[in-house]
Amino acid sequence: MRRDHQAEIRQQLDPEENLLWSGKPKPGIIFRSSDIFLIPFSLVWAGFVAFWFFNVWNSEAPLFFLLFGSPFILMGLLLMIGRFFIDAKLREQTTYGVTDKRIIIRSGGLSKKTKSLNIWSLMDMECSENKDGSGTISFGPKNPLIWWGNGLNWFPGMKANPQFDMIPDVRKVYNQIIELQRNR
Repeated sequence: MRRDHQAEIRQQLDPEENLLWSGKPKPGIIFRSSDIFLIPFSLVWAGFVAFWFFNVWNSEAPLFFLLFGSPFILMGLLLMIGRFFIDAKLREQTTYGVTDKRIIIRSGGLSKKTKSLNIWSLMDMECSENKDGSGTISFGPKNPLIWWGNGLNWFPGMKANPQFDMIPDVRKVYNQIIELQRNR
């Protein structure tokens, strides 16, 4: 049963808080700029692991070597295919909101997490817009070393800054937040 994203955000509001915008990320499997690196890397990884596993299987190596290679095979499959499905599922379970006081990000399946950012204390904001008008707004200073991990937020150690990921009409939402900050 799909919940209305506006109702989900409204449940998080304080009594005197007004919801100005709510939305959800673009659904389904998407390709990101980081895939320019991650797709070839995952293919090389999987090719190496398959070669290694094939050689171990055809030799008289102890069972330990087969077991040792299993996590590497699983990681290769996760990098090649699984990450697209995990990313799609996480975006499906995420809802965003902009109020007159804060940014709200609701995520998670069985265990929902709510992230709130005070509109007036936001220092760095970055808006990246695609040709179709969708895009991402990142909040907070950007880590230059994590650019290739975009789309791997679910992976341990790869958590990016809070963001409105792959939302429609990103420029409109970005301008709305800037206007709220100006009118304080």
